[in-house]
Amino acid sequence: MSKFLDHASEFLAHRKGLLPIIGLILILINLLLQFILPGSFLAVTDFLLHIGLIIAIFGLMLAWAL
Repeated sequence: MSKFLDHASEFLAHRKGLLPIIGLILILINLLLQFILPGSFLAVTDFLLHIGLIIAIFGLMLAWAL
């Protein structure tokens, strides 16, 4: 587990904006799903919105720390 964290921190240290961009893309996909598939599980529960928001905030905090 510690080796994985070392590799992940080295990877993300050079790409500080990657996680916030992935989070924003998930939020935009959620917005599109609201119009394309309004009755689907992902659209009703806003699953991608919540996951995208968590990833974006985590990415911003991690980028600030690195």
